Amino acid sequence: MDIKPIKNQKDYFDALNIIDKLWDSKKSSPDYDKLDILITLVEAYENKHFPIEDPDPIEALKSVMDDMNLKSVDLGNLIGGRSRATEILNRKRKLTLDMIRKINQNLGIPTDILIKEYKTKPVKNKSSKAPSMA
Repeated sequence: MDIKPIKNQKDYFDALNIIDKLWDSKKSSPDYDKLDILITLVEAYENKHFPIEDPDPIEALKSVMDDMNLKSVDLGNLIGGRSRATEILNRKRKLTLDMIRKINQNLGIPTDILIKEYKTKPVKNKSSKAPSMA
């Protein structure tokens, strides 16, 4: 077996080409063992050079809702009302611990994603001017 570490992009693409050729190897064969080792090396290289960060909690929630064909009313039924769900989805309110638990249990979004910090939009105050006493 002639396997070497993946040190640069050329090595990376060479390894991908070999993986492609070995993809249908039979288990318990030397080619399958080589495939297994190359996949491990490629994954390590990708994790180091092309890290994928966890999604923003609200984007993750929107994506799962889209995948499950859920609307804000469905989320509202889960977390305490449609207006609250709309505020969450529009980033005007943060997820609470209770909401995170319910979303995790019912929609399967990992809590480590849901607890990530994210920005909310400032809420505009509807300040009423006091009437002038003139």
